[in-house]
Amino acid sequence: MADQKASGSKGENGEEARLTKQDLVDFFKKACTPRDQWRIGTEHEKIGFRVSDKKRLTYEEIRTILGKLADKFGWERSFEHGNLLALKQNGASITLEPGGQLELSGAPFKTLHETLEEVNNHISQVKAVCKELGAGFLTLGFDPKWTSSPTIPKERHILASDLISQKGEHGHDVMYRTCTVQVNLDYESEQDMVNKMRVGLALQPIATALFANSPFYEGKPSGFVSYRSITWTDTDPDRTGMLPFVFDDDFGFEKFVDWALDVPMYYVQNGKEYVKALGLDFKDFMAGKLEPLPGKYPTMADWLNQLNSILSEVRLKNIVEMRGSDNGPPEHITAQSALWVGLLYDDKSLQAALQLIKDWTAEERDALRNNVPRTGLKTVFRGTTVQDVAQKVVQLAKEGLERRGLKEEKYVEMLEDIARTGMCPADKLLDKYHNEWGQNVDKVYSEHCY
Repeated sequence: MADQKASGSKGENGEEARLTKQDLVDFFKKACTPRDQWRIGTEHEKIGFRVSDKKRLTYEEIRTILGKLADKFGWERSFEHGNLLALKQNGASITLEPGGQLELSGAPFKTLHETLEEVNNHISQVKAVCKELGAGFLTLGFDPKWTSSPTIPKERHILASDLISQKGEHGHDVMYRTCTVQVNLDYESEQDMVNKMRVGLALQPIATALFANSPFYEGKPSGFVSYRSITWTDTDPDRTGMLPFVFDDDFGFEKFVDWALDVPMYYVQNGKEYVKALGLDFKDFMAGKLEPLPGKYPTMADWLNQLNSILSEVRLKNIVEMRGSDNGPPEHITAQSALWVGLLYDDKSLQAALQLIKDWTAEERDALRNNVPRTGLKTVFRGTTVQDVAQKVVQLAKEGLERRGLKEEKYVEMLEDIARTGMCPADKLLDKYHNEWGQNVDKVYSEHCY
């Protein structure tokens, strides 16, 4: 995948030149990647707990896990103000989300076989350390029981949570209680980016339904198959959602830049310090008029921070990032990457997906996003159900993987079964809850964990 570059252009004397809007557009143009260099990046988040009482791990306990992963498996430690917050190794990283969710940001790989191997290796390492410490990590998309969570001493997360908690009822839930799988893919050109963004956004609710895996809230069924997904429908509308302008005829890099410039800022980095910039305007920053730092101008690293603050269902950076699905076990994680690779890395499947969604309206796309978290594959859509749409989408993905010729189509077999039966992972969890588990959600801590 294209590497994220934080450097800007240089002036005549070697100093950092002031960014222009064209520089921001060029950031995306320079990220265009030849097809033979396309890679797959997979990220997943998971909530840790103590086996003894099933409560969330404290930061001190999570820090111990990070330290043991570094000692046992050769990860390089990364600190902020003396606090261990991340690990790095061979293009991959392990980081902490605001509530202590442990996230593997995988290295970019050419094949899904490598993706699965990486996920399995990571889980194996985490299990080895957790066994020593009496800890575990859930495979669900939302904390099934606890409302409280640790606060991780990471400045930018603390600043971001201040604002996001003020913008919608579920900002705190999103930051501290959700776990997702994200799939990062390259684009070849501006038009290729447009096509991938449109298919990704329109079909994100279909992926949400297929992978729905968070039906519990505070120890009981929530009434949703993906409670994680519903929290995003009432969180900071300035930076979340389905981005309807992506479907405009004139959408491209420049139009995305225009929109991203208007997204209110969270913070600005000043050396090693993070300065609160809640709700302030990046355009003022570019003019040297940012209130907390008058006379200071942004660098390309600041632009990357701005892009990282965007939390839409599909996010554009130097890659296209799919963000709509719940966390799950290793085969579930790999299947998410397989779905999007099959759809977006094969021309025939991509064009067929564009045909499938071409006359879907903004209202219909929003309705899917809002209804799928509750009714999943049973959601009514255009006189049929999301299950019927999912079967078509999974078939397109399978055909795309077959044409890649790498024997990766096996990774969507679980999706074929889900789409055929209409039973998503959450449906199976609820069946266990009401029958095998005697309505005791604590069983997830032994049966659905790493």
